[in-house]
Amino acid sequence: MKRSIALGHCICDVRQPCPCDLFKQQDLCHCAGEKVPPITGPVRLTEHVRNAGCASKISKGVLEEVLTGLPEINDPRVVVGASAGDDAGVIMLCEETATILTVDVFCPAVDDPYTFGQIAAANSLSDIYAMGAVPQVALSIIGFPIDSLPANAMREILRGGIEKMGEAGVCVIGGHSINDEEVKCGFAVVGTCPGNAFVRNAGAQVGDVIVLTKPLGSGIAVFAHQVGRASDEMVAPVAKSMATLNKLGGQLMVEQGAHAATDVTGFSLLGHMAEIVQNSQIEATLEFDAIPLFEGVAELAAADVVPGAVERNRESVPEDLLEMSDLTAGQQAILFGPETSGGLLVFLPARNVEKFVADLRAGGVTGHVIGRVTASHPQGRIRVTTKKAEVFGMTTPAQNPPAASSCCCADESVAAAAARGAQSPAPSSADVLPVPADADAFKAYMAAVGKGDALGAKYSKLIGVALSVMSKCEPCVRINAKAARDAGATEQEIAEAVSLGIGFGGAPVAMFYNALRQK
Repeated sequence: MKRSIALGHCICDVRQPCPCDLFKQQDLCHCAGEKVPPITGPVRLTEHVRNAGCASKISKGVLEEVLTGLPEINDPRVVVGASAGDDAGVIMLCEETATILTVDVFCPAVDDPYTFGQIAAANSLSDIYAMGAVPQVALSIIGFPIDSLPANAMREILRGGIEKMGEAGVCVIGGHSINDEEVKCGFAVVGTCPGNAFVRNAGAQVGDVIVLTKPLGSGIAVFAHQVGRASDEMVAPVAKSMATLNKLGGQLMVEQGAHAATDVTGFSLLGHMAEIVQNSQIEATLEFDAIPLFEGVAELAAADVVPGAVERNRESVPEDLLEMSDLTAGQQAILFGPETSGGLLVFLPARNVEKFVADLRAGGVTGHVIGRVTASHPQGRIRVTTKKAEVFGMTTPAQNPPAASSCCCADESVAAAAARGAQSPAPSSADVLPVPADADAFKAYMAAVGKGDALGAKYSKLIGVALSVMSKCEPCVRINAKAARDAGATEQEIAEAVSLGIGFGGAPVAMFYNALRQK
């Protein structure tokens, strides 16, 4: 403490002056070995980090920029190096066995220290399983604010990780710790596989079927919980999935001759899949409706409760690589959402898929066919389709909406009303008012102004969607949404119109629309 006072700076934290705020306010000095009284009660780890789980990773685009120009590897023993962008590195230390190496560290995705340790271990092991290898040994890495959180929480993180590694048959033989402001944990793992039998994120072939072994949405759920928009009950199954090993999937995909695979983590389903389609020079088609989601994630995404990593992941995937114009903004956010300890994305010969999925489920692991490789493509291509015509989760409008006596969607059809109003030109800016009070005259009026002579039919109907939502008219929303589609509007354009209506209408409109989506 004397040295700190003499220097005018804390020798334990040079960013702090001496005397520091802690000394002035609580008469405590870290440099003298004095500590803040430990927190009593449970520790909520996610309150001590900016970004939870794999959302804490540096974006793929920035990472690629940083890595550009670094020294190349010239060692002939290295089969897969950093430049390959694969799940793990591969080096041949002997002819018979390939050595697989990986390291993964991230911030807490859950509040409970023990569970976080388990998830950190499962996530680190996934890179080995995604290569079709067997993990053998690991080292732990942990950053922890030891001066502000109880040491017992750090112990529980390590205990959870070591026990999960034990479940995988891996021994943790050491590690490294650092006093850090943000909690983070991970493991460096070494695995092996016979010769060159490892699976890479390249090699997918036309005709392959694509299987995903865990639901999507962990990153969205964790973020929502962090900001108080998701309950503990909602996050519990997500945490259980994140802590589940991909061991069985890794074993079975090798047995069934997987052509390519990767684990779905921080760079999102589309981010990781983009590497496979580019490396394999293929076109893959995904069916969004077949992709498993954690309960509640669709609603969160529809309400735009998603982490900032969604935008970073989207920016990292070239636009010309994707075709997903039928998807809503919420659906796209799910596909770009960061996953923590997600499932394996496996490209298998079609003849082996049924047994692969059956064996997974027999072992208590989910397996969902979500797409297939449809063609070759020199630059790689991903098409995402949906059979549901959705606007932020709203299904296709009913064919016979409820009648309304005096609004834009009264029981008479729009087409009939248009015919009746054909003799009445759309009003100019000088004579918009007064609006006809008689119901029949109002129908003709609406038909005339709804033709969109100046705006065009599509944009006129999109405005109608926004105003229908803002005015909380259920049949109006359905009819105008259908009319907009018929005029050529995309689901994303309709979703944007809905968003504008909600934005101008405020919370009551949001509540109305959320109720409408459930019907």
